[in-house]
Amino acid sequence: MQPAGSTRAATTAIAALLPDHDQGFRALLARALAEAPDLAVAAARIDAARAGLREAGAALLPQVDASGQAAQQRISAAQFGGLPGSIRIDPTQGRFSTSVDARWDPDLFGRLRVARRASAARLDAANADAAAVRLALITDLASAVTDLRTIDRRSALLTDDLAEAASFSALTRQRAHAGLAAEADLVPALALEEHVRSRLAGLAAERAGVLGRLVTLTGLPATTVLADLAKDDRDAAFAPPLAQPLAISTAALLERPDVRAAERRLAAADAEIAAIAAERYPRFDLTAGLGLIALALGDLFTEQAVIGSVGASLSAPLLDFGRIGARLRQREAAGAEAFATYRKTVFVALGETEAALGSLAAAARSASALNRQAALDRDSADLAEARYRQGLIGFLDVIKARRASLTSRELALVGDADVQRRRIALYRAAGGTSTVPARSASLR
Repeated sequence: MQPAGSTRAATTAIAALLPDHDQGFRALLARALAEAPDLAVAAARIDAARAGLREAGAALLPQVDASGQAAQQRISAAQFGGLPGSIRIDPTQGRFSTSVDARWDPDLFGRLRVARRASAARLDAANADAAAVRLALITDLASAVTDLRTIDRRSALLTDDLAEAASFSALTRQRAHAGLAAEADLVPALALEEHVRSRLAGLAAERAGVLGRLVTLTGLPATTVLADLAKDDRDAAFAPPLAQPLAISTAALLERPDVRAAERRLAAADAEIAAIAAERYPRFDLTAGLGLIALALGDLFTEQAVIGSVGASLSAPLLDFGRIGARLRQREAAGAEAFATYRKTVFVALGETEAALGSLAAAARSASALNRQAALDRDSADLAEARYRQGLIGFLDVIKARRASLTSRELALVGDADVQRRRIALYRAAGGTSTVPARSASLR
């Protein structure tokens, strides 16, 4: 077991993978956790599993029933044949009764107890599923916000570049009119301007798609989503680099919500096998009853009307033609499936974490190189423009340099966003920072 300080440090490091520095993301996440439809579905499943656990727990307790009956009937004296004249039968007959009956299965062979354990494990699995839904919501929301911030940053870059391209086109037009440049130089300048406009239009379409994702994830109208995201500027979209490489233990991965859910389903399957096997043993029931019975309503609450009973019964399957065996084999097959699913889930968790760690490191190196390239291409474009003004190079060389600069700066923004998305993927692979109870509190 890891020391408490080490666990807290690891949790803090994992939490830092999210863009929590983005106020818009935090505001939107708070709303989403309260309004998201997926979380409402998970909560309903938890309620159903909790009700199943209460039902299984109630089966261990006695069942007490109350009943009452009142009947009035008319009979014919002729049905008794010829009776002496001294014997008279009242043709109107009444019967009144009330009783309280109790029945209890002491569960000598544990059938009900293991069934309750299975229900508790199902509730744990439902809680873990809810944690997995919450984790998916957080990471999907973080990725969508990152995409939207990236699009906004790229749009701002292209907007600035469009203004520069328009200014450059105006300068080229003036130089052509003054006879300092060829009229043909104006064509590539205008082409560059239109190229930037087309890129901006494409980003607007991408932004609409990302906004639709955010509406779906949060269950909020687009106006509310945009209002929350407006609480921070686009430059706050990406988190600072990690101070040191993140290490995630295998034990921590076993606490991932999906792994925990698979483990609890395996425990439930094992308990259900034991419950079916216990049906092969005798069942012992204790019964008791206390009641009142009288032929007249006025006599119902007299001492002579009191009746009672105490008893026990024993039953066992004698010849079921393989019914219990068939059900047991079904449960065993379900248990084998649950084990295979748990094993697969563990390996998926290991694989996803390994891939997330490696891809984050590679993305960070790529983003660093792209940013250096963008800086160099920007300097190259400025130098090309200065040399063109001095008449040292042709106009097409300037256009090529500016396009290369624009492309590299966009790629640098995309590279920074890719690092943030890789961080979010690692957060998800590590299971986030929420903990899932290992066992239902009702069984402690």
